[in-house]
Amino acid sequence: MTNHQDETRAAYDGVVELYVSVVAERMDKQLFTRAMIGTFAELVRATGNPRVADVGCGPGHLTAALHELGLEATGFDLSPGMVEHARRAHPALRFQEARAESLPVEDGALGGVLAHYSTIHTPPAELPALLAELVRVLAPGGLLLLSFFGTDGPEPIRFDHKVTPAYSWPVDRLAGLLTGAGLDPFARLLHDPASERGFLDAHLLARRR
Repeated sequence: MTNHQDETRAAYDGVVELYVSVVAERMDKQLFTRAMIGTFAELVRATGNPRVADVGCGPGHLTAALHELGLEATGFDLSPGMVEHARRAHPALRFQEARAESLPVEDGALGGVLAHYSTIHTPPAELPALLAELVRVLAPGGLLLLSFFGTDGPEPIRFDHKVTPAYSWPVDRLAGLLTGAGLDPFARLLHDPASERGFLDAHLLARRR
């Protein structure tokens, strides 16, 4: 396990309750995010395979939202503290501690993967391997919704995230990585500065070839 994963796990374990309170407040206001998740869920249902993974599920609020939208959702997170909270908050749902780079899911099993700001702490050089793992668990025609901090610059930007260092990405550059991983990006949404640095909330929706 690389240092950034150890650091990320420890950082999120240390802020579980604070993170939960902030996330709950923000999601009430994130109309575009909820719209993209709703679109993702509708498209996944249309594949006939309702099994989805919420990768980097945190406290499980989006896993629960996917369940309410008719999907068979399982949440995975690197942080034991987040997984423990998610299990308490949503006892009827499945949550498991796991690395995004090594998911305990069989090849081609899922109709969808949600990665909601869960790749932002991954160094750029390691992101292709993570994306390859997300593609591995998707069935052909399965959907990936990837949300992240977007920037207009030509290169990813490392910045001091409030929990642990993170990266913002040029949207075209990240879409290119998805294409290289075996996905066809077909929709994107950019909106509202997501931080005082002016990064955008960015969402890419892609289908496995």
